[in-house]
Amino acid sequence: MSYLKITLVKSLIGRPETERRTARALGLKRLNSEVYHPDTPAVRGQIKKLAHLLKVEAADQEVKK
Repeated sequence: MSYLKITLVKSLIGRPETERRTARALGLKRLNSEVYHPDTPAVRGQIKKLAHLLKVEAADQEVKK
């Protein structure tokens, strides 16, 4: 299964509440935070909603800390 590395590159200040909640659902808490998620249609929909705030890269596998 392929994974996506999702990084929040723009601030959520002044953004609508629905965008803030979507970012929180992805696990993005602050600027430049990174999360890894499997490439699924649900995650792709969340990314599409926040496309103007995110940087998305393909990852070979999930990185665990």
